[in-house]
Amino acid sequence: MTQDLPGAAGDIAKSHPAVWDAYAALGAATSTAGSLSDRERRLVKLALAIGAASEGAVHSHARRGLAEGLSGDDLKQVALLAIGPLGFPRAVAAMTWITDVSDSA
Repeated sequence: MTQDLPGAAGDIAKSHPAVWDAYAALGAATSTAGSLSDRERRLVKLALAIGAASEGAVHSHARRGLAEGLSGDDLKQVALLAIGPLGFPRAVAAMTWITDVSDSA
């Protein structure tokens, strides 16, 4: 899996595999801790990435969402929903980050 990670995350995973393994295990444990569907979890993770203003995480969750069968429109709606709580500029940034991935897929 580490060979699939882009940029700095992939570098850290390769140079510190025990840290990456622990991080991946935490992610797996939190994903199965409740009753949300895979689709719901992906959209929530995208929303959290938008809220954190993390371009890399938005790209990652948008890319994974598309691979899991979500539409670009589904992903873009999450950016639109960010307007109220996060403001128009953050939503616009998120939309461009999602578009980076969805319009090139």
